Amino acid sequence: MERSKLLEMNNVGIVVENLDNAISFFKEIGLTLEGRAMVEGEWSGRVTGLRNQSVEIAMMVTPDGHSRLELSRFITPTTISDHRTAPVNSLGYLRVMFKVDNIDELVSRLSKQGAELVDEIVNYKDIYRLCYIRGVEGLLIGLAEQLQGK
Repeated sequence: MERSKLLEMNNVGIVVENLDNAISFFKEIGLTLEGRAMVEGEWSGRVTGLRNQSVEIAMMVTPDGHSRLELSRFITPTTISDHRTAPVNSLGYLRVMFKVDNIDELVSRLSKQGAELVDEIVNYKDIYRLCYIRGVEGLLIGLAEQLQGK
């Protein structure tokens, strides 16, 4: 039997409380809503282990069409833990990083929607300008603006 090969990363899943607000926030960053649907039924519970789940999802896609975020709002069962305020050195998934063309303008625009810089925008070896922000619902988002080759 031939060994399986990784083809691509399909998506990153993020659980949110308010799907509409999360969609608006990620649209502001530059993602496009690809689709929205309910995921429920016996088959879906067998995938997640939650059995009788009812989840509204929105699939957001990056402008290049290669990366996606699956935003999920659980109707049943209700969420049982919250990792959004964990410090950046906590175990588990940390953040999603987006490459942008104008970090200052985007941070300014997102700040008007309530996003906050975690600390500051830094210059990494004149290659990237980087920052973390806490966006909608306190989600940790990384932004990177490439400096070389602009």
